[in-house]
Amino acid sequence: MHLDIVADRPQLTQISPELIESHRSLVRQAHLLFGSHHYDHYDFICLLSDTVGRDITLEHQRSAEYGLPSNEFSEWDKNISDRDLLPHEYVHSWDGKFRRPFDLWTPNFNVPMRDSLLWVYEGGTQYWGLVLTARAGLWTKEQALDSWAYVIANVNTTPGRTWRNLQDTTNDEIINPRRPMAWRSWQRYEDYYTEGALIWLEADSLIRERSQGKRSLDDFARLFFGVENGRFTPIVYQFDDVVQALNKVEPMDWATFLNDRLQRTGAGPPTVDLTPSGYRPIFTDPAGEFSKALATERKHEDFWFSLGFVVDKDGKLVEVLWDSPAYKSGLTAGMSLVAVNGVAYDADKLREAVKEANRQTGSLELLVHSDDRYRTVAIDYHGGLRYPHLERVEPVPARLDDILAARP
Repeated sequence: MHLDIVADRPQLTQISPELIESHRSLVRQAHLLFGSHHYDHYDFICLLSDTVGRDITLEHQRSAEYGLPSNEFSEWDKNISDRDLLPHEYVHSWDGKFRRPFDLWTPNFNVPMRDSLLWVYEGGTQYWGLVLTARAGLWTKEQALDSWAYVIANVNTTPGRTWRNLQDTTNDEIINPRRPMAWRSWQRYEDYYTEGALIWLEADSLIRERSQGKRSLDDFARLFFGVENGRFTPIVYQFDDVVQALNKVEPMDWATFLNDRLQRTGAGPPTVDLTPSGYRPIFTDPAGEFSKALATERKHEDFWFSLGFVVDKDGKLVEVLWDSPAYKSGLTAGMSLVAVNGVAYDADKLREAVKEANRQTGSLELLVHSDDRYRTVAIDYHGGLRYPHLERVEPVPARLDDILAARP
């Protein structure tokens, strides 16, 4: 097992012994999870650069390529939000490359690939990637819980879930393969990653609840992905194979469970119920460590769960949430914030204005600029600043804590 690093400057390749040990722990925890490996060597190939390579991240069965910030290892504490990237691509050695969806394993280039099981390929990998990041110690428990809170909040507030089901998003790589798109919160885009991960978190929590802690999704991981230790040739699977393996771990109607979550839509976004995990999502102020780090790393300010937009460091709206207060006031991506309640815009002033609006009845006024036009918009919002967190549900056992805990 090797961590191969290329960087803009030699000093950026220096890694502390503690970080090396954390990545060794990642390998150990993955082997404990799956009970096998399907490679004779494995290379984490990392390019640390602020100018090239940020889009090269790609999984293989015996390696993965990563485009990372130049300070990924030299300033570790500044890069919290992407620490699950190495674990995610590593998990693909089992989920996606060894056990491969039947419609992605084609005999030749004349047969088109299909993506119907990406909620396993990517959704399952997203789940185990987040779990292994915590188990390896790459995140603290608090950082891991914060990351899950952010995932859950984003899924639960996606309005496109009212009309487009999760299964249909597995076609996104065919319909619009990672090209820019407008109103992603309404159209939906590759939600099989995050919402897929929540399906697996819910399944894990249910198995633990129903078996009184005797079994978990770890057992499914070993049963489904851990077969034929040392084999390199892929083994394909279909939907029924997933159901059959889940039933061997914990008998129940898994076909209905999965189909309901893959096919459902509703008058409002269906809320993901994770009560069996021992936690529930809430919104409070201030932001958690993960949300703060994500905003810093992406150089934006996050008002997504309050006003309904994300704004960059220059005041330009990066994205607006469909049907949010900002949307209803006519704001769209690309506009720039000029002033807040008559005072020149900066992020701190906007945060204070949102807090003040929570204590008043009047609207929040924003002066915005687009092309050669200026106008003032009134946002009738009084909910204060809202950032995602997880709150314990008593007396339900803290199963998520157990899921995230390192295996001995």
